[in-house]
Amino acid sequence: MEEEAVPHGAEQADGAPRGAPPPLHRTAACCHGGAKMAVLAYSLGKREINQHFTIKNAKLISLVVVLLLLVFHTASRYYGGGDSCEWLLSRGRYLGENVWQPYGCMMHKYKSIEAKTCLAEKRVAFIGDSRIRQLFYSFVKIIDPERKEDGNKHEDISFEEQSSSVKVDFLWYPEANNSMKERLISWTREASLKPDVVILGAATWSIKLHGGSSKTLQQYKVNLTAIAVHLERLADHGEVYWVLQDPVNEEALSENRKMITNQQLELYNEAAVDVLNSSKRSGRSRIKLLAASRQAALETITKSDDGLHLPESTRNVGAMVLMNSVCNKLLRPIDGSCCQTLPPPNILQKLSACFFLCSALIFLVLHILGNNRHRRPVPPDVESLEEKKPATAAVPFGPKAPFQALCKMGVIMGYFYLCDRADVFMKEQKFYTHSTFFIPLIYIFVLGVFYSENSKETKSLNREQTDEWKGWMQLVILIYHISGASAFIPVYMHVRVLVAAYLFQTGYGHFSFFWLKGDFGLYRVCQVLFRLNFLVLVLCVVMDRPYQFYYFVPLVTFWFVIIYTTLAMWPQILQKKANNSGMWHLGVLAKLLGLLLLISFFAFSQGFFESIFSVWPISKLFELNGSIHEWWFRWKLDRFAVIHGMLFAFIYLVLQKRQVLSEGKGETLFSAKISNLLLLLSVVSFITYSIWASSCKTKTECNEMHPYISVVQILAFILIRNIPGYARSIYSSFFAWFGKISLELFICQYHIWLAADTKGILVLIPGNPSLNIMVSTFIFVCVAHEVSLITNDLAQVVIPKDSMALLKRLLAVGLCSLVVLLLPRGSQPTPGA
Repeated sequence: MEEEAVPHGAEQADGAPRGAPPPLHRTAACCHGGAKMAVLAYSLGKREINQHFTIKNAKLISLVVVLLLLVFHTASRYYGGGDSCEWLLSRGRYLGENVWQPYGCMMHKYKSIEAKTCLAEKRVAFIGDSRIRQLFYSFVKIIDPERKEDGNKHEDISFEEQSSSVKVDFLWYPEANNSMKERLISWTREASLKPDVVILGAATWSIKLHGGSSKTLQQYKVNLTAIAVHLERLADHGEVYWVLQDPVNEEALSENRKMITNQQLELYNEAAVDVLNSSKRSGRSRIKLLAASRQAALETITKSDDGLHLPESTRNVGAMVLMNSVCNKLLRPIDGSCCQTLPPPNILQKLSACFFLCSALIFLVLHILGNNRHRRPVPPDVESLEEKKPATAAVPFGPKAPFQALCKMGVIMGYFYLCDRADVFMKEQKFYTHSTFFIPLIYIFVLGVFYSENSKETKSLNREQTDEWKGWMQLVILIYHISGASAFIPVYMHVRVLVAAYLFQTGYGHFSFFWLKGDFGLYRVCQVLFRLNFLVLVLCVVMDRPYQFYYFVPLVTFWFVIIYTTLAMWPQILQKKANNSGMWHLGVLAKLLGLLLLISFFAFSQGFFESIFSVWPISKLFELNGSIHEWWFRWKLDRFAVIHGMLFAFIYLVLQKRQVLSEGKGETLFSAKISNLLLLLSVVSFITYSIWASSCKTKTECNEMHPYISVVQILAFILIRNIPGYARSIYSSFFAWFGKISLELFICQYHIWLAADTKGILVLIPGNPSLNIMVSTFIFVCVAHEVSLITNDLAQVVIPKDSMALLKRLLAVGLCSLVVLLLPRGSQPTPGA
C-alpha cells in the first residue's frame, strides 16, 4: 500500500512535517507510557490472582483435598489390597539405572551387620535351577560381601556365617518334580532340618528338556499342585517364596536354549500363579509369589551375557526384595516401610490425643453456648496474603479462642500422624538427579522475580529483605531435601552455607534487638522460646521422637540462650550507654572475644563437650539414640556462624549510628570506588567457593573447612544485595511470605512432605510423581502457615505479661517436663542431612 502524500507545508502540532518520524522526546514519552501500562497490567494481574486465591481459600481447598485423599487411600487399601508386602514382592519401577522402587513403600538397603542380626540362628534354603543359584549368591553377598561365586554347577552349595550362626543353602533341583517334593516332605517330617525361609522356583529346564510341549506344561501344573501342599506346611512355621520366571533375551540364547521363549515362560508363570493362588482363594495359602525381580528383568534382560541369566544389578534387586520381606518386620528400619506392622501408640501419644479431643469438646460447648468473644478479625492483605495490623487495638482473647487454636492443632497433628505413623498413605524413596534439583530451583526463582515489590525502607537488611532471604533459602533447602541432593557434594556444601546463614541471621537479629531495645525481661525470653519450640515439642509427643531429632530447633534455641546470656550478663552494654563513651564498644568486643574463646575451647575439646551435654537432664534434650554425637556434629559444623552474625550486627549498627553508610533511596552504600571493589570481591568469592566445593572429594574433608569460610559467602551475599541502591529498594514478596513461616516449613517437612522421618517422600497421588509433588506441597504449605498462626495465637495466651503468673506457669511446665523426661524412650532414627 502506497504512503499518502503529505501536502506541502502540512505540519503536525509540534511543528514536524506530518508523516515524519516523531521527535525523540515523543518516542521516549510513548515508551515511558507503554512501560507504565505494562507495570499497571502486571500489578493488576497479581492483584487479581491474589484477590481470588487467598490463603483462607487455599486452606479450605487443602482440607477438602486431604479428606478426599483419605477416603481414596482407605478405600483402595480395603478393596484393592493394601498389603505393602505384596507391593514389595510384585510391583515396582526403576528410579535410576540400579535403584529399584517398590510400589507404594520404601525398600531398605540392608548392610552386612543388619542382615546378620536379622538372620541370626536361622536357616535359609534356595531350591531350583541356575537362576535360583544366582539369586542365592546375591542374597549371600548381602550377608558377606566378600563371598565369591565359586561353587560347582549343578551341585548343592552351602554358606555359613559363624559369628551369627546364619546358614544359607542352595539345593540343585532344576525341575518341579517328585525329587523336589521328596526334599520338601523330608523337612516337614524332621523339624530339626526345617529351614526358616524357603525360596524356590523352576521351569526353564522343563521347557528345555521337553521342547516346550503342552504335555510337559500340564505335568508341571500337576507336580506344582502336589508340591504346594507341602509348601503350605512349611509356611506354618516359616516363610515360603515361589520365584516367578524371569524373561529371557531370545536373540542372545544359545541354540540348545532357543526353545525357552518368553511365551513359554509366561505360560509356566500363569500355571504357578493359578495353582498357588487357588490355595490363597481358599484362605489357606501363605506362599508368597516373588514377581518383582521378573518386572525388573523386563528392563534389563537385554544386558544379559547369555540371554538366560540376569545381570548382577537385577539379581541384587531380587535379593534385596527378599531381605526386606524377611527382615523389615523384625528390625523395623525407618527407611524400609514395606512389610512393617504398625506399633501401638504409646502412653504419651494416647494422652495427647485425649488432650486435643477434650479441647475440641470444650470449644464445641463454648461455641454452642454462644461465647464468641475473641479478637476482632484482621482483614487479609490481598497483595502479600498476610494479615495487616489492625488500625485499632485488638480485643483481648476470650476463653473460646485458645480452645479453637488447640482444636485446629489437634486436626493438624492427626494429619501428621496419618502421614508418617499410620499405614494410610504411601511412601517412596528419594532419588537424586540434577534435573530434580535444578529445574524446581529455576521455577521458584522465576516466581520470586514475578512477585517483586517496592520495599518500604531502604536500610540494609531491613525486615522485608531478611524475610525474603529466609524465604528463598528455605525453599532451596526444601528442594534439596526432597530431591535427595545431599548425595551431590557441591550442592551439599552450598546448602551448608544456607544453614550457616540462618544461624548468622539468628546472631544478627537477636543482637540487634538487645542492643537497640535493651529488653532482657522474662516475658520476651519466654515469647521467643515458645515460638521456637512449640511445634517441635508437640511433635516430640505426637510422633514419638526426641527433641534432638528436629536438630535445627535445639540449635537456634541453644544459640538464643547463649546470645541472651552474653548480652544480659554484667555489664549490660546497650547502644544508649555506648553513645556516651566509645569505651563501651570495647566492652562489647571483649564479650564477643570471650564467647569466641569459649566456643573454640569446646570445639577442640570433644571429650569435655560430651561430658557437659551428657549430664542429666541436659542429655535428654540433646541425645539421639543414647548418644550426643549428632548434637556435637551439628553444633561444631556452624559453631562460628552466630558470633559472626553478632559481630556484623555490632559493626553495622555502629557505622549506621555514625552515618558512615549511605542508605537513602537509590544511593550506593559506599563511595563508587569502594562499592565496585567490594562487589567485585564478592563475585570472585562466590566463584571461588563454587570451584572449591566442586573439587571436594568427601563431605568430611569439606566440613572441616566450612566453619571458617562460610562467613565469606554470607558477607558476599549481603554486600551484593545491599550495596546498589536499587537492590535495597525492592524485594520479593513471594520469598518474604515463605520467610515468615520458614521455621514451620522446615519442621513440618519432616512428616507431611517428606516421609519416614525425612528418609523418603510422601505419596498422596500414586502413579504420578509430578502431580503428587504439587498436591503434597500445596497441603504442606497451607499446614505450615496455619501452624504459624496457631503458635502466635497461643503465645499470647500461654505467656502472660504478669511476672508472677508467668513464674507459676514456668514452674508447672518444669514439673510436667520432668515427668516426661523420666519416661523411657526407644531407639530413634537420625534425621537427614
